[in-house]
Amino acid sequence: MPAITVDDTLVLPRIPRPDPAASRSRPVTEVIAAPRQSEGAGFVVRRPFPGGLSMAESDPFLLLDHLGPQVNGPDEARGAPWHPHRGFETVSYILDGEIAHHDTNGGGGVIGEGDTQWMTAGGGILHDELPTEKMYRGGGPAHAVQLWVNLPPGLKMTSPRYQSITRDALRLLTSDDGGALIRLIAGDIGGFTGPGVTHTPITYAHVTLAPGAQLSVPWSPTFSALAYVLSGRGAAGHEGRPVEDGQLVVFGPGDHLVVAAGRAEPVDVLLLGGLPIRAPIAHYGPFVMNTRDELQQAVEDYQAGRLGIIPADQLEPRNFA
Repeated sequence: MPAITVDDTLVLPRIPRPDPAASRSRPVTEVIAAPRQSEGAGFVVRRPFPGGLSMAESDPFLLLDHLGPQVNGPDEARGAPWHPHRGFETVSYILDGEIAHHDTNGGGGVIGEGDTQWMTAGGGILHDELPTEKMYRGGGPAHAVQLWVNLPPGLKMTSPRYQSITRDALRLLTSDDGGALIRLIAGDIGGFTGPGVTHTPITYAHVTLAPGAQLSVPWSPTFSALAYVLSGRGAAGHEGRPVEDGQLVVFGPGDHLVVAAGRAEPVDVLLLGGLPIRAPIAHYGPFVMNTRDELQQAVEDYQAGRLGIIPADQLEPRNFA
């Protein structure tokens, strides 16, 4: 689980442990195993929601896909060729390997280990996410997650926006005893703020817990609260509910979250939550709107080329052979 690491967590700013007399731990209400499915040009992901959790339950998030960890052989890497989006944001976080991307708003580049690509599709955009030539020709490790963040009705048609959050920009924190490395991508934890600029108020972090370590982290009581286990085995909630890789933890109401690692191995988890939008959802594939009429308009706009035109030099499939 490379992503970004530090030699000594004790040099990092510490998040104070919440006072149990003044802060209520959020209980675990559900643990969901993420089913596997094929996406894009044939890569397999684990998807805890939607499916195991409805969009209303995951609000303000729409989808979470987890690729890997895996090691591809030469010519085995797969990606997602040109496709449209409207009405939400895609947040791609790369833990291992690298991905090349292009979009019809002029964005493009390589997302490497520890980097985050934050794309606001808003009123509409076309993009692709493909293995780099290096990853396609030589193979290698691949591990990534993509989160879809909904936009409120008034921002569904906002102008597309792109943020490149490099590994060096992440806010690195630790727990009160130094047993956790917290990579804060967006939002606020314990008064510390991540680099991601969000339309919808959320908190998003990648946490590595050393064997035997426990993290109690303050969490806005107005936010939803989820934890997804990327690797390892541990426990969630003050009740110590057992969890393992590929499982999503849903927390109930309260003021702070508790996650812990077992004694045998470290555990990597994503912590995520946000202010629920509580608006109607009409969705069809890569379009997420509020009404059926808006959804139909999105499809018509895409078919008419109003969501962007693929550049001429990108029309042919890339062949690195």
